[in-house]
Parts: sequence; C-alpha cells; structure tokens
Amino acid sequence: MAEAIARHIGHNAVSAGTNPGIEIAPNSIIVLSELDIIIKGQYPKSIDSINLIGFDKIISMGCGVECPKIRIDEDWNLVDPFGKDINFYRKTRDKISNYLSRLE
Repeated sequence: MAEAIARHIGHNAVSAGTNPGIEIAPNSIIVLSELDIIIKGQYPKSIDSINLIGFDKIISMGCGVECPKIRIDEDWNLVDPFGKDINFYRKTRDKISNYLSRLE
C-alpha cells in the first residue's frame, strides 16, 4: 500500500519486505481503489532485490522485523494488516497516507 500511495502523491517509491507474499493482498487492492489508487505493475518484492542507492529516505513500516544491514531513516511502527479484516486495512492505509503527507 505504501508504494502505491506514495507514487499516487508524486513520490518515487519502491516497497519491499523481509518475507514477501506471492501476490498483493486483495484487501490492499480494495482499500486503495476506494481512494481511486490503482496498483499497476506492483508485485511483492524482497528487500534483498532492491537497490537501495539513490533514495532520499528508507522507511520501515515496522511490523516487528529488523533489517540490520539497511540504513533506516524512519520507522512507522505499523502492524502488518495481512490476515486482518478490511477495516484494519483501511486504518493502515490511512496511517500510511498520514505519514506520507508529512514527508518533505
């Protein structure tokens, strides 16, 4: 969700995880579409597959994982919505939007 929202508001963003799934969670697609954000060309990526050079900030969503080999500029301390109900996805989406709106 973070990558899609960030791109929607004009940031160059890539998201990745320490244990990516095989597809984007259907609830993520639903709650983003409620804001007319369409996930196009996105897919779950491993943090190991991302070239971290050239990004202004590297932000951790939190989710109870640590990445000791990666410079983390901010940690948003979010709970992973995977497996939760649609309203939890909405709350997570809104928290991500709020954090992204504060970035300079």
